[in-house]
Amino acid sequence: MRVLMTSFAEDSHFSGMVPLAWALRTAGHDVRMASQPSLTDTIVGAGLTAVPVGGDPALHTVLGAVGADIMAYHSEPDYLENRHERLPFSFLKGHDTVMTSLFYSWINNDSMVDELVEFARSWQPDLVIREPFTFAGAVAARASGAAHARLLSFPDLFGSTRRLFLEQSAARGTGQYDDTLGEWLSWTLARHGCAFDEEVVSGQWSIDQMPPSVRLSLGQPLVPMRYIPHNGQVPTVVPGWLRSEPSRPRVCVTAGMTARDNGMPNAVLADDVFEAVAALDIEVVATLDPAEREMITSTPENVRVVDHVPLDALLPTCSAIVHHGGAGTWATATAWGVPQISLGRVWDAVYRSRRIDELGAGLYLPPGGVSAESLRAGLLRLLEEPEFGLRAGRLRDEVRTAPHPNEVVQVLEQLTARHHSRAAAAT
Repeated sequence: MRVLMTSFAEDSHFSGMVPLAWALRTAGHDVRMASQPSLTDTIVGAGLTAVPVGGDPALHTVLGAVGADIMAYHSEPDYLENRHERLPFSFLKGHDTVMTSLFYSWINNDSMVDELVEFARSWQPDLVIREPFTFAGAVAARASGAAHARLLSFPDLFGSTRRLFLEQSAARGTGQYDDTLGEWLSWTLARHGCAFDEEVVSGQWSIDQMPPSVRLSLGQPLVPMRYIPHNGQVPTVVPGWLRSEPSRPRVCVTAGMTARDNGMPNAVLADDVFEAVAALDIEVVATLDPAEREMITSTPENVRVVDHVPLDALLPTCSAIVHHGGAGTWATATAWGVPQISLGRVWDAVYRSRRIDELGAGLYLPPGGVSAESLRAGLLRLLEEPEFGLRAGRLRDEVRTAPHPNEVVQVLEQLTARHHSRAAAAT
C-alpha cells in the first residue's frame, strides 16, 4: 500500500515517526514523508523519501514572539498534571482558542495544507499517518479518500482537553461557544470541497508509543506500539570510552537536542549539576554543545563532557539519568529501565515526569526549585535505593511487551483495508 506520513518541521516530532516508517518500508510498502522544506535534510538523512510542501512556518520566530504567552497559559497545574476534569470551562475554551490561533494554524500554514492536499490527490495514498499536531495530514486524508491515523510519541494531553471542551460545550447548549479548532478546520477543508467532523481531529485510530502506565486512554481506537529510539540528525557513533564497562556508577546528564535549537529555557543547569556530583564516587557523562560549555564555571574530575553520544548506546551502561523531560530522552530512559530525575517544565513533560515519580521509577524535580543540594539528594536516592531500579525495570518491561513496529504493520494493513474502503466510498 501507499503510506503518506507527515509532520510539521520540527525534528523532535519527526523522530518519533522514523521507526514505523522503516517498518512499513521493509514490509514492502511505498512510504513518503511530507513536511515543510526546512525538514527535508532531516528526512533524507533518516533514509526516507521526502516530499517538501508549502513554506516554512518560521516556528521559532513565532514562538519567540508568542511562546511566552502560550507557556504562561499552560502553567496551570491541573492541566500539566492531567487533572483535566478539574479545569474550568474558561481554561478549556481558552486552550482551544490559543492553541489554534497561535500554534496549530501556524505550523499547518495554508501553503503546506494546499500543497499536501495536491500531492495526496495525485499520489493517492491508502493511508495517511500524521504527527498529532499536523492537521494538514488529516485534511489531505479527507481530500484524497485515504484512511487516517495519528502517531503519538507522548501522552495525549491535547486530546484530553479537546474531549472535555466538547463535552462541556455541549452541556452548556449547542452553538453558545465557538469551537475555534473546528471552525479553522472547517474553513480549511471547505477550500478543498470537504466537510469537517471530529474524526478529522482524532483520526480513525491512534498508534500510541506510551507504556500502559503512562498512556492516556480517551476511549478511542488505539494501536499500541513499542517505542524504538531514533537519534535524529546527529552523529550516532559509539566512542571508544563507551566500549568498556564503567568502573563506578555512571550517570548521564542531558538537556536534549531540541532545546539547543528552539531557544527554550534550559531546565538542566550544568553548574548546579556539576556542584551536585563533584563529591560523589560516580562517573558523569554530560552532553553539552559549545555554547553550553562556555557557560560552565568549572568541570569536576568525575565529569566527562561530550557534545553528543547516542542515548540508546549510553543508557544501558548508566545507573541513572538527569534530564530536561523531553519526550525522546524520557522514552529512551524508560525503554532501558534507567531510573531518572526529570525536570520537565511544560506540557506533557510535566505529566510524564510526575508519572515516573508516582510509579517509583524516578524522581520529578520541578526546575524552578532545583538546587545542587536537591539534585545531589535525588541522585543518591536513585543510586542507593534499589527499589528505583526495580520499578524502572517493570516500566521497561511494559515498553518491551508492546508490539514492535514490524508487528504493528500487519495491524495497519488490516485497519487501512477497512477504513480506506469506507473513505473511498464516501468520496
